[in-house]
Amino acid sequence: MRVVLLFILLTYCFIYGIFDREIGGFQYGLLIEGLILVSLVAVLIKTPPKEYTSINHDLLYLLLLWFVISILEVLNPGASFMGWISEIRSTALYPLSMVMLGLLIFRDNRHLDVFLLVIVGLSTLASLNGIKQLYFGPSSGEQAFLNEGGAITHILFGRLRVFSFYSDAGQFGASQAQLGLISLILGFGPFRRWIKVVFLCCSVLMLYGMLISGTRGALFALVVGGFVALILSKNLKVLLLGGLIGLLFLSFLKFTYIGNSNYQIYRLRSAVNPDDPSLNVRFNTQKLLREYMSTRPFGGGLGVTGHNGILYNSDKFLSTVPPDSYFVKVWAMYGIVGFTIWLSIMLYIFGKCCGIVWRLENKSVKIKMIALTSGFAGILFCSYGNEVINSMPSSIVVYLSWVFIYKSPELEKKEEGLIF
Repeated sequence: MRVVLLFILLTYCFIYGIFDREIGGFQYGLLIEGLILVSLVAVLIKTPPKEYTSINHDLLYLLLLWFVISILEVLNPGASFMGWISEIRSTALYPLSMVMLGLLIFRDNRHLDVFLLVIVGLSTLASLNGIKQLYFGPSSGEQAFLNEGGAITHILFGRLRVFSFYSDAGQFGASQAQLGLISLILGFGPFRRWIKVVFLCCSVLMLYGMLISGTRGALFALVVGGFVALILSKNLKVLLLGGLIGLLFLSFLKFTYIGNSNYQIYRLRSAVNPDDPSLNVRFNTQKLLREYMSTRPFGGGLGVTGHNGILYNSDKFLSTVPPDSYFVKVWAMYGIVGFTIWLSIMLYIFGKCCGIVWRLENKSVKIKMIALTSGFAGILFCSYGNEVINSMPSSIVVYLSWVFIYKSPELEKKEEGLIF
């Protein structure tokens, strides 16, 4: 029952946007907390006391520390209480609760296999919906989203930036890059041929989904995540060949104009252009914030910028400055002190995950953990340019990926999974 509830939560985090756009009339995001609460109650009822030792990880303690810091931010006079309570959900509550649930519930390779199949399957479904959106047009709910203001950021020069059933094109593109990379890596794993073919086909669809999203930062999620995968493979030939292919691909984008007649390739190519106007706007925004934040080491408070800033703190200066980056958003809300703590936690978890994967010996488990670690690396780096690591479904994929990576030394000693 506990496992089923957690997979229902995972699935819902991918598809709740469908209900929001096509049905409406309710804040469907609130059901995420409802499912978390139900799962926590089920865990409390069903979990024997001796099994609570499974949460004894530095991962949970670090997220608990961040949650406490986030609670203390309610004392920050820079933002309203409603802004704080709305922002703390994605900033601190989700990572803590989902990691705790994962540590208590996931126990064997069958859970890992189902997790991988669910996230790849749902992401592929999002790819197909995105392709339908581009070539056959948006659904009535998606069109209403565009008509009510979404077109400002999702129709550029008469071209649709595909968003599928996610919150926006930025999240869609980053998630497609993350899951496309995960699926690509699994496609080269020590599995049966038909399984590898399925993963590779899904990867192609998702990488195309990334391209038609028009999300330029997603390219770097792919590049950084791919580089991490090559390093963790511990194969010098693969590292050199993969590095050469990556360098040639970036050189193709940077130094040629081939394919510019295709809008998606043209927009992707602008990601490697240092003179891109959008990039310079972001740099100017950061320069403006640097002056303002120099006297606010603990930030302006949770919910003072971004969507919640507009809703609950429209009288504050920070609400008028679009963060355009989760790094910048954390800096604006928590100040340089909080940002330093958050980034240190993320880099520590990343380093710990790499260390765990490096020591794995079971080839099947190792390739799965390389895929999940690379996906996390890509999303973390991509969050410098967009708000993605705090948005669904990228966030829950990252949080549960941490759980499986931390548990992988135990998993490689157990029976193989259900299918691969």
